[in-house]
Amino acid sequence: MAAKPIIIDCDPGVDDAIALLLAFASPELNLLGITTVAGNVPLSLTAKNARKICELAGRTQIPVYAGCSRPMMRSLTTAEEVHGKTGLEGVDLPEPQMPLQSQHGVDFLIDTLMSSSGEITVATLGPLTNLAIALIKEPRIAAKIPEVVLMGGAISQGNVTASAEFNLYVDPHAAHVMFSSGIKLTMFSLDVTHQVLTTPERLEKIRAIATPVGTAAANLLGHYSSRDAERFEMTGGPLHDPCVIAYLLQPDLFNYRDCYVEIETASELTLGRTVVDLWNSSGRSPNTKVAQTADSERFYQLLTERLAKL
Repeated sequence: MAAKPIIIDCDPGVDDAIALLLAFASPELNLLGITTVAGNVPLSLTAKNARKICELAGRTQIPVYAGCSRPMMRSLTTAEEVHGKTGLEGVDLPEPQMPLQSQHGVDFLIDTLMSSSGEITVATLGPLTNLAIALIKEPRIAAKIPEVVLMGGAISQGNVTASAEFNLYVDPHAAHVMFSSGIKLTMFSLDVTHQVLTTPERLEKIRAIATPVGTAAANLLGHYSSRDAERFEMTGGPLHDPCVIAYLLQPDLFNYRDCYVEIETASELTLGRTVVDLWNSSGRSPNTKVAQTADSERFYQLLTERLAKL
């Protein structure tokens, strides 16, 4: 079978980095380009970090484009306390030598999607600013996207506020654009990513790969996992963004429910909340395939096997 063409929009970030490595190691995916957005750290760092990860994995042929440096209507909230000041706490990767593309990430999205025949899946791992701006600038791309697979949202508890997950809290207005776009959406919220835990045993299996990629991945995850494991009283840290890539490779790793999802943009108390209508109380037609459960053992088996190939 031909490899599935995808674009990854991300804000690296430790879990973004692991997601990129998983994509690089998977011949089932044809990664056409990486767009970066401000989120976990500012845009200058996310654009740099994406190229660092490309070079770590020897994937310097994949173009990287810098996108939006701030949310649509709010000031930027970042997450250095989770990912470190550089965004890649735990490793000291060299400054990237591969160039950052001169084209803006939003324009790359528009041009690539408009020139396609409608086969390119967009995987979003950070705030949805780039894709939302692309839709506003060129609404015709909606008909060109067969699916957007996103990490974001929370059905139960948030992680940046009591209600909201970080990615959608950073730019709730962009999230509103996406969830009202009519594009087929598949959502991986905290409720499912918190089932995918980097336990000490799983971390050691990654470290045992004993390659530059395996060692870097283990060092990144070691720092990143410890904070959330303690904060959320878990046996390991949740691994969010790689769930999106794992879904593209093995969708049966997860179970799903079709739901109507709406984004809160008005209330400061619940800003960025994903209101997930699990029981169809609103009577509205579902607009999102919401992941519900994960097979974490098979997920980590896939991740470890693929990282060993880099």
